[in-house]
Amino acid sequence: MAEIFIRTFTDDLDGKPIDSGFEQRVTFSYQGSDYQIDLRPTNADKLEAAFAPFIQAAQQLGATKKNGATQQPAKKAVVSRSPEQLQAIRDWANSNGYEVSSRGRIKKEIIEAFDVSH
Repeated sequence: MAEIFIRTFTDDLDGKPIDSGFEQRVTFSYQGSDYQIDLRPTNADKLEAAFAPFIQAAQQLGATKKNGATQQPAKKAVVSRSPEQLQAIRDWANSNGYEVSSRGRIKKEIIEAFDVSH
């Protein structure tokens, strides 16, 4: 007898299934507590868009050790995007006067401009 195990990933926010390989684990801190949530790309984009104005206006702090010394500032959390989302950004950028290659990294300012326009 053979057994087949099926592993299904679901979005922690809305419970909808996540396509394998496209889940995004997002970590963030608020009021001294650390949080982690698994999201579909759509909900990860919504979370990033909601946090963006607050992050841009805030001062980034380093983690504090028990003895009071300050460590290096924490790295900014980066939400990865699906191949479809990256292609949508490239298409938008090309039709809005930005120069972007068909492969490789997309400049931060282009992604930010895309996020602002959507």
